[in-house]
Amino acid sequence: MSTTLFVNLPVKDLDRSKKFFTALGFDFYGMTADMASVIISERTQVMLLAEPTFAGYAQHEVADTAKSTEMILVLGLNAPEEVDELAAKALAAGGSAVGEPLTEGGRYQRGFADPDGHQWSALCLVAPES
Repeated sequence: MSTTLFVNLPVKDLDRSKKFFTALGFDFYGMTADMASVIISERTQVMLLAEPTFAGYAQHEVADTAKSTEMILVLGLNAPEEVDELAAKALAAGGSAVGEPLTEGGRYQRGFADPDGHQWSALCLVAPES
């Protein structure tokens, strides 16, 4: 079975979020006044929902990303250079660095937060050295 994944994120300023993800090089599908869908891949989209809209779907209070981490979204890339490029774009577009780059366990990974404080990571699995 092939399933499409839609991850829903609350955002304080939808226009700011759209500019951020556009700066990272992502395209959008299906935008309305209160939501926009970031195309991550053919079968994965991140739905950016204005906080009041998101709250209407949520069972519990919307997390305050300044105080807690609700999840870490990881984008798998093909090469360490792509990880560095995406992290640089995120910082240039108003994101902030999260932690230090990781180069252990057969991976190269860099973390960043988007302007709403959602934590993301760019990851490349690298072949172990022989």
